[in-house]
Amino acid sequence: MNIDMISEHASPLASPGGTDAGGQNVHVAALAVALARRGHEVTVHTRRDDVGSPDSVAYAPGVTVEHVRAGPARPIAKDQMEPYMAEFAERLARRWVRRPPDIAHAHFWMSGLAAVEGARGLDIPVVQTFHALGSVKHRYQRDADTSPPGRLRIEAQVGRDAAAVIATCTDEAGELDAYGIPSSSVHIVPCGVDVDHFRPGGPVAGRGDRPRVLTIGRLVPRKGLDTVIEALCHLPDAELVVAGGPARTDLERDPEALRLRRLALARGVAGRVLFTGRVRHEDMPALIRSADVVVSVPWYEPFGITAIEAMACGVPVVVSAVGGHLDTVVDGVTGLHVPPRVPSALAGRLRRLLTDPRLGATLGAAAARRARERYAWSRIAAETEAVYNRVIDGRAEAMVMADGARS
Repeated sequence: MNIDMISEHASPLASPGGTDAGGQNVHVAALAVALARRGHEVTVHTRRDDVGSPDSVAYAPGVTVEHVRAGPARPIAKDQMEPYMAEFAERLARRWVRRPPDIAHAHFWMSGLAAVEGARGLDIPVVQTFHALGSVKHRYQRDADTSPPGRLRIEAQVGRDAAAVIATCTDEAGELDAYGIPSSSVHIVPCGVDVDHFRPGGPVAGRGDRPRVLTIGRLVPRKGLDTVIEALCHLPDAELVVAGGPARTDLERDPEALRLRRLALARGVAGRVLFTGRVRHEDMPALIRSADVVVSVPWYEPFGITAIEAMACGVPVVVSAVGGHLDTVVDGVTGLHVPPRVPSALAGRLRRLLTDPRLGATLGAAAARRARERYAWSRIAAETEAVYNRVIDGRAEAMVMADGARS
């Protein structure tokens, strides 16, 4: 089938770890490639943010990235893009009149807004994946939430207008129910991991003699890195490697990196905390394999791709018991859960793993098996395709019934 994906701020061409570039970029890129491997033609529509960007880029066999002119051709924070979604929708509609896809799959709420409006009156079914919900973001960030004021209302409407909504975890499905989105249209399909790239065997990054705790992700407060630094105070022999954020040369100007460094200095652990800055995707597995444990303890987490990547590498994980982590990490089997924002509890879990290598090896082996069996992109693409087919078959059945009623 011909599949059009809409990902207004998260381009497959962007490097994960930058501003507004993270798990969604990885998800859209990997899902598009995995669907193409199943014989589909996939086009990803993303907003043009550079005047030098070509209209179309061949990303992989069967996958094309198209840059949509919507607003100024420069980087714009995703929370400031809503005013340009009407233009995005208009350009989608013009394209779809000429070349309608079999299905449109929107990623994030603003992409959903553009896709639903662009498909209106064109008989193109829209499948929606939110990746993160405004209701959850506002609950945890309150006044720090920079989302446009109409986000929650628009999300709910997009979810009701879409032919189907794909939730990435059980917790998100509950949030969608609170939006009034019918449970019959909600399907749980998790994010995936490249199990060929992230695997137990392979090169290992260099390290010293200290036990190594690794955390990976963008440098934003909700990721809970201050909790990890506080926990390090109770682990006098361990080092903490913080991977992600801007390029290493730009860390000195990054507000969150500076805040975390001040915290580490105040707690007397600055000499045991290393900020790597952005790590290339190809180098990440080696860095993960160098760690004794990978930590992911955000306040809330729509899915948590870094935990899955660590699991796929066979490294034990400690995660906050929130959001997608509740589905992906089986407490005591493939990793350990910890309540968010409780440094003493995190320190206890880390100490348990760092002092018991056999436990870490057992958890890591079980985690690698779970990642391969449940989260390989080949399986995620097959489950996504099943949702597409259900939508298309349901519409065909409804048309037959409608024709029968008229006759």
